[in-house]
Amino acid sequence: MKQELTHGNVQKTMILFAGPMILGNLLQQCYNIADTLIVGQFLGAKGLAAVGSAYTLMTFLTSILIGLCIGSGSLWSFYYGKDDRKKLQRSVFSSFLFIGVFSLSMNILVFAGMDWILKVLKTPAELLWMMREYVHIIFGGIFFVFLYNFFAFLLRAMGNSLAPLWFLGIASVLNIILDLFFVAALNQGIAGAAAATVISQGVSGIGLGVYTWIKFKNIILAPDGTESKQAKRGLWPEIKKALPEVVKFSMAASIQQSVMNFGILMIQGLVNSFGTTVMAAFAAAVKIDSFAYMPAQEFGNAFSIFISQNYGAGKRERVRQSVRDSFRTSAIFCIIVSVLVFLAAPYLMMIFIHPSETEIIRIGTEYLRIEGSCYCGIGILFLLYGYYRGIGKPEMSVVLTVISLGTRVALAYALSPVIGVLAIWLSIPTGWILADVTGVVYGGLGKKRWRFE
Repeated sequence: MKQELTHGNVQKTMILFAGPMILGNLLQQCYNIADTLIVGQFLGAKGLAAVGSAYTLMTFLTSILIGLCIGSGSLWSFYYGKDDRKKLQRSVFSSFLFIGVFSLSMNILVFAGMDWILKVLKTPAELLWMMREYVHIIFGGIFFVFLYNFFAFLLRAMGNSLAPLWFLGIASVLNIILDLFFVAALNQGIAGAAAATVISQGVSGIGLGVYTWIKFKNIILAPDGTESKQAKRGLWPEIKKALPEVVKFSMAASIQQSVMNFGILMIQGLVNSFGTTVMAAFAAAVKIDSFAYMPAQEFGNAFSIFISQNYGAGKRERVRQSVRDSFRTSAIFCIIVSVLVFLAAPYLMMIFIHPSETEIIRIGTEYLRIEGSCYCGIGILFLLYGYYRGIGKPEMSVVLTVISLGTRVALAYALSPVIGVLAIWLSIPTGWILADVTGVVYGGLGKKRWRFE
């Protein structure tokens, strides 16, 4: 189903477009939640700690690729809203080459530097072999992550948020089935959980790519079905025209995403220094935390596409209306989720770890109640990221991320020797709030107009 984003009721259109994206991202979390739940129940606390630490590393590296796709998606949305087919075609092709080569290069570097990476993360010796085994398999699927996200953001840029959901739904169900088969039935341990994820990612990435090629050839071919004029003249001159803009948008969003997750990776290293119990608690709590605020994050991505299309179409008042409606919608959602997570924190922890592990549950509950009380902060931040990407100021998203993560890391490392692991939990929402204030003041909240210049 395709949504026409430049016409109709703003709030209704936003919700209908964002709905499949939100559900899709929640399903994507099932990849890692299934690993965590099954590993925690069948392999115990050590297996849970290893997968949780590897998940943070995996999130950081894949966020680089996802950020590149998000940035390109903003550019595609702009040209689609502007109805500039020629620039849309060449930016799509240039983005595919740029991000594809980038993903393959990153894969090589990760495998070459794996031992060094695990050392930097301060991985405990008793978990080292488990993490190495898991990570070597899981990163074999990085290219599939690129394929899925590239074609998903391309379809969303054209208002089609439903097709990526179908393919992700199939992959999520497959991931759970394979997890149970490899880990529980075949006793393949942590390697089985990793293999299940990679196979599922392959199904979603390749499947969505084939679907997009079959259904939307006109993005690469001219409207009459023949090769476009730029293809007849030669691709390289067209790529050279598009590449600077593609790199600007893609790299800004990628830096924003990777800086955000690099800060989380640094926090993971600090968490690891507190031992296996804290690592296991953090592993489970982060999954719950991510699942809880993921709808707000994906709503921010949908908001960005909506803003970009309407900005490209020159509909400034529609952009302003979407800002007002989206901030209100996100705030209501975040307040509801905050209350639910705060009240249910210990029971949510017991989904991932046996009730007898009381200390792990206590630490995880403490984390969830602190973070859960402040979800409005991160909900606003995701909208600010989306807004600045949508109006062609992706560098501002980087600034806000640096403020948020810089505060988080600095406070965590400075105060943890004094007040222990509580410093890590408190530093996270503090970073969100400081970034929110900066983004809102710069954008001009409270004024009649937000910045478009």
